[in-house]
Formats: sequence, structure tokens, C-alpha cells
Amino acid sequence: MLSDAKARKLKPNDKPVSDGTIVGLYLVPGSNPGSGKWILRFLSPVTGKRREMGLGSYPTTSIRDARVKAFEARGIIDDGNDPLELRRKQEREAVRLATVPTFADAAREHHADKAEGFRNKKHSDQWINTLEKFVFPKIGKTRVNELGPADFATCLKPIWLEKPETASRVKQRCDAVMNWAAANGFIMASPVGVVDKLLPKQPGKRERVQHQPALPWRSLPTFFSEVLHAGEANTTRQMLELVILTACRSGELRHMEWHEIDFSQAIWTVPAPRMKAKVAHRVPLGPRAIEILEERLEQSESGEGLVFRSRTMKPVTDTALTKFLHDQNVESDTAGRNATAHGFRSSFRDWASENGYPRDLAERALAHRVKNAVEAAYHQTDLLDQRRPMMLEWEKFCLTD
Repeated sequence: MLSDAKARKLKPNDKPVSDGTIVGLYLVPGSNPGSGKWILRFLSPVTGKRREMGLGSYPTTSIRDARVKAFEARGIIDDGNDPLELRRKQEREAVRLATVPTFADAAREHHADKAEGFRNKKHSDQWINTLEKFVFPKIGKTRVNELGPADFATCLKPIWLEKPETASRVKQRCDAVMNWAAANGFIMASPVGVVDKLLPKQPGKRERVQHQPALPWRSLPTFFSEVLHAGEANTTRQMLELVILTACRSGELRHMEWHEIDFSQAIWTVPAPRMKAKVAHRVPLGPRAIEILEERLEQSESGEGLVFRSRTMKPVTDTALTKFLHDQNVESDTAGRNATAHGFRSSFRDWASENGYPRDLAERALAHRVKNAVEAAYHQTDLLDQRRPMMLEWEKFCLTD
């Protein structure tokens, strides 16, 4: 049996010395007297070849420690595995784990990967900003493979009931990040899907839908005559008038470009990337809408690019219309709040219902997505010709003196 006394007498040219207790354990003399390296010689049950496995150097690794390591390796061999292959696998796993990103790093990388898929920069910024605000402070520095449902529940709990819409979006974004981590092999699967089991039940969608303050539809003619047309025409007034007459979203109009307008057919085609449903939307234009656009065209130097530009030659900000309505103190159907630009879509929808127009026509005018999958599959037309008379009547109503 090998002892420290014998080991200290080893010379560089001596032959390897058998430990004498663990089969295949040898101390190979080193370049200095009394030093060496431990090896375990064995027949691999995996490859059938003879192999040598290093177990450390002597005297740094003591005889006792070398025997413990050799005993453990022999146990692995007896189980039909190769300890060298197992060690290499563990080393590769250690390297992989060292590269596992934190949640914040994973979120930013995933956000960068999908940047081109956002409707605009505002939505792109909102996506990452909500995570920076509600999630990063608590788990941003934690590696994704260390996160579980309870961690995300902790982040969501403060806003789960108070801000259910925001909480739902944050949850979806966390799930997207963790699915990205799973796709890249950092985790097995996203744990976010079961987070709601750890949180109280949220109010139903119908209960939490926020109504956009809207001007009652019967007040539109007065609003046009006493507000929109009462002052000198300018960019803001013209934009708001077109938003109302076309029942579009303000973002769709703020980025309107001249090539989208077909004056001969009186049609404005909003490109798919700018639409919420990612489907191109054709808008029939009435005489007043065409008149506004022709006035803008006369003022345009080239008739190219944006129809409405700010002083910096960029799209007008989304706050311009809101500020105008606030400055004019335009009251809405919500007590204590001014009407909003988006609310005029609600005004149009109420007008259409009150005047007997089919639901399908009104919904298509608003470019609402058909939620029923079967019904959507059969909708192969945008009913432009049927919508045009309705939109002409809407314009006529708004301009009634």
C-alpha cells in the first residue's frame, strides 16, 4: 500500500507506483523528487479501449483524496459509463452555463432580434420599457435558468389588479423572452405560462376595457362649424378633420404619404405595416377629404413623401391632436375629460349604428379585425363600394350647418 513516506522518496526516473488499494490507481513520478501526478487506468465500458484519467498532482492532491476520486470513478465504470466522457460532458455543461444570460440581457437580445417586426419605434420602445420598469429591478440580473414562476409572479403582483392590461402585456413579454431562452437552449421551457396560478383572478376583459372619451356623435356638426372651421386652417385642424371624416387611427394619418392617395378614384390605401391588423386598408374619400388633400398638395413643394410634416420635416407628433382638443376644451361623454382623437372612431361607430348601417360595414370602415376565424376565412373583400356611400353620408352629416 502506498504511503506518504514512500511517495516522498519517488525520483523522476522511477516507474509509476501502484496505490495498492484502488485497482488501476497509480502515482507517476514528476520532474522533482517527491512529486508526481495521479492517474487511473481503466478499460472504458463505452469504447472498450484502455484509458488513463488524471486525478490531480501529488502532494497537492493527497493520497487519501486521490483514493476518494478513484473510488468514485470506479463506481461510474461499474455502472457502465466512462468517467472521462462524463467529466468532459460536465465541463461542457459548465461552459454552457457560464454563458447563460441574465433576464435583462436575454430580453434586450430578443428585443433586438424582433426590432423589425414592430409597427413603429414607439411600440418597440414600449415593449422593452415595460420590462425595464416592472421586471428588471427585481430579476433583471438573475440568469434565466434560475428563474421560476414565483419570480415572475413577484414582478407582476403590484400591477396585476391595479393595471391588468399592462400586467397582461408584461406577462406576455416575459413569456416571449423565456421562450427565446428555451429556443436557444438555455432552459427547457418557459415558466411564465403558469404564473397566473400564483396570482388573484383578474377582472374580465369586458370589465377592464377603457373607454376613450368621445364627442357624442350628434355634436359633430356643431364641433365642425364652431371649432374646426372657426379658426384659420392649419395642419392640426386639417389632420383632425381628416381623422374624423375617414374614421381612421391618428397614427395611420400622421404617416400618410402622397403615393398612398389615388385622387382619380378618391381612395387612400394605408399600407399593411402601418395597420394594427397588418392588412392594407382602403379608405374611400369624400369631396371634403379630397378638398383638404388638394389644398395640401398645392402647398407641397414636390408632392412626395409625407402629407403632413412637422417643422423638423418628420411626422407630426401624436400629442398634437390631443393638445388641440384640450386647448379648445372639447367636452366628451366622460365626465371631467376632454374628447380624444381616437374617440371620434367611437363617435362614428355610434352614428353608423343609430343610422341603421350594417355592423359589418361599420367594422370594416374602422379596419377592425374579424375575430371569428371561420367568418374571417370567408371575408375575401373589403366591401369598398358598399362602404363608400356610408362614408359620404358620414361626411355630409359632419358638415351639416
